[in-house]
Amino acid sequence: MSRSLKKGPFTEPKLLIKVSKLKPGDKTVIKTWSRSSTITPEMVGFIFGVHNGRLHVPVLVNENMVGHKLGEFAPTRKFVRHGGKMQKSIEGSAGAAKK
Repeated sequence: MSRSLKKGPFTEPKLLIKVSKLKPGDKTVIKTWSRSSTITPEMVGFIFGVHNGRLHVPVLVNENMVGHKLGEFAPTRKFVRHGGKMQKSIEGSAGAAKK
């Protein structure tokens, strides 16, 4: 057994206190900077505002997310796609407007 399994899952204690004060289904967003917190069954049904370095991304927790980390559902990098038909049409119309 590896050491990480002995230690058990980590969840920020303040986050658990905030969850216990609210009831599932509330529209209240629980803001957190703790991306490394493991999602527990008590968190199902709540909306968390997970910080991605710039803003809080709303994450609605469901049963499939239990065992994962909160940070997995709030990407920190913006995906930029290069090329493609749509990209050429956007660049073409923008280039024509500049001339």
